[in-house]
Amino acid sequence: MSFLIYFALLLIIPLWAQMKVKSTYNKYSKVENSTGKTGAEVAREILDQNGLYNVAVEPIGGRLSDHYDPRTKVVRLSEENYYGHSIAGSAVAAHEVGHAIQDKESYAPLRFRHALVPVANLGSNFSYLLILAGILFTSANLLLVGIVFMAAAVLFQLVTLPVEFNASSRAMDQIVSTGMIRNNEERQARKVLNAAALTYVAAALVAVLELLRFVLMFVGMNNDD
Repeated sequence: MSFLIYFALLLIIPLWAQMKVKSTYNKYSKVENSTGKTGAEVAREILDQNGLYNVAVEPIGGRLSDHYDPRTKVVRLSEENYYGHSIAGSAVAAHEVGHAIQDKESYAPLRFRHALVPVANLGSNFSYLLILAGILFTSANLLLVGIVFMAAAVLFQLVTLPVEFNASSRAMDQIVSTGMIRNNEERQARKVLNAAALTYVAAALVAVLELLRFVLMFVGMNNDD
């Protein structure tokens, strides 16, 4: 029964976070900001104010596909946010510019996360294969190697949290201080960013729970020996 509850939580936590961000985004994507600025204009203005004239702002297909690409120095906004004038679009645009500012300032957690990408990718791709092999062949050594690979992927998830929270904090500072949002719009923009942050928290929580489960499995396997 406890295993059923555990796996139910693994499904419910990320699903709830995704539903929360979508419902919050949908709500405030229908609320126009008082300045009439598009997401592209918000992003461009904040970039210029921070001396990031070399960072481009481009539209990209898809919904909630917004991101900052540190390799090409481009803030990409979903077309809805790029061309739209909503509170949600302004908040998301400012958040992605927050990552560009982190990149400019060599924000330590962002640099650490970039360094972890190759290791985290290996961990994501091979950890479960090694863990499954360890379980099937009752090999504590294989299980341990799989756990180490998984730990790298989990570390990446954990490092992502301060990176995302910091980008949101920078976003709120920028759009409030420059008057891009006014009065109760600040509370609405914060709700959008907080809901988005929940997805990262949920992913990290699930990753940590999975890692702990396999660590306990490894301890039990060693005790049996």
